[in-house]
Amino acid sequence: MKGWEKNIRKVVPYVPGEQPKQRGIIKLNTNENPYPPAPGVTAALKGMDADMLRRYPDPTSEVLVKELAAYYHLEPEQVFVGVGSDDVLAMCFLTFFNSQKPILFPDITYSFYDVWAEMLRIPYERCALDEEFRIVKEDYYKANGGVIFPNPNAPTGVCQDLAAVEDIVAHNRDVVVIVDEAYIDFGGKSALELIDRYDNLLVVQTFSKSRSLAGMRVGYAMGNKILIKYLNDVKYSFNSYTMNAPTLAAAVEAVKAEEYFKETKGKIVATRERVKVELGKLGFRFQDSQANFLFITHPQFSAREIFEALKIKKIYVRYFNKPRIDNYLRVTIGTDEEMDELISFLKKFMGK
Repeated sequence: MKGWEKNIRKVVPYVPGEQPKQRGIIKLNTNENPYPPAPGVTAALKGMDADMLRRYPDPTSEVLVKELAAYYHLEPEQVFVGVGSDDVLAMCFLTFFNSQKPILFPDITYSFYDVWAEMLRIPYERCALDEEFRIVKEDYYKANGGVIFPNPNAPTGVCQDLAAVEDIVAHNRDVVVIVDEAYIDFGGKSALELIDRYDNLLVVQTFSKSRSLAGMRVGYAMGNKILIKYLNDVKYSFNSYTMNAPTLAAAVEAVKAEEYFKETKGKIVATRERVKVELGKLGFRFQDSQANFLFITHPQFSAREIFEALKIKKIYVRYFNKPRIDNYLRVTIGTDEEMDELISFLKKFMGK
C-alpha cells in the first residue's frame, strides 16, 4: 500500500441496477415508470430559453419548493428539495445522524443506507424483518441515534400501516425519524399527516417513480421548519446550486399535472394487481406489494436461474445475492404488454 492510501476513505459502494444500452429489451430492474412524463414537462423543456443556462440556478429552488408546499398544503419552510431522494437522504444522514449511538434500519431494505452509514462513519444496527418481511416495531424502542426505513419497503414492497409508523415515531422522540416514501403513491398511507404532531419526523419522497422523472433527479423532504432549516444549512455548506434550471422547470410541471399523475399511477397499480394473479397461478410466492414492483420467489426454480434465463431473452429484472433474499427477484411493473411478455416467457420456462 502506498503511503497516501492509508488516509483514503474507503467504502463498499452502492450497486445500482443494470442500465443496458441495447435496443429491444424489457427493462424491469430499476423500478422506473413505464409511462412518459406529463405532457407539460415536455412542453416546458422544449420552451426553455437556452440563454438562461449561462446563469446559476436559484439556490433556494423557490419555484419548486412553493409548488410542492401548495400541493401538500404546507408552508414553503417545511419543504426541502434535492437531486433525487438519494441526495436528500444523504443530506439527512449527514445532518441528523451524528450520535455515538447506532442508527436503526431494517436488515432487508434500501441498500444505500449502510453505504452512507459506512462512508460517514455512522454506527448502525440492522433490525431483522419478521418472516413475512414486516418491520417489528418493538425492535425500534431501544436507545439509538436515529431511525430510517422505507414505507413501502424496498425491495420487499411490504407497507406498514400508519399506526405502526406512528408507533415507531412516538417511541423515538429524542432522535430524528425518517420515513422514506419513494413508493407511497402506489399504495399505503403517507406519514405526512404526522409531521405537525411530531417535530422529529421527516418524510422523504421522489419524482423518480410515480412522476416519471428518474432521469431528471428530483427528491424532497417534508417536516417541521427547524429540521428543514438544518438541512438547508448543510446543503448550502456543501453545494448551494444542486437543482439545475431545466430540472426545476420540469418538476414544477410534473406537480401541476395531477390528472395525468393519477391516470398513470392507476395504470401501474391495475397492472400490478393483475400480474399478482398471473404469477400466483404459476406458483410464485410474494408478499402483497404496495409498490411499483413485486418481490417474488418460487419453491421449485431458483431465482438466479430464472434471472439468467430472462436476461438471455433481454428481459431484465433485479437479483440480490444477499442473505435471506438470495432466492427472490424484484420485478418492476411495466406496461401491460411488457408484463404479458414476462408471463409468457415464465410459462414456457416452467413448462406450463
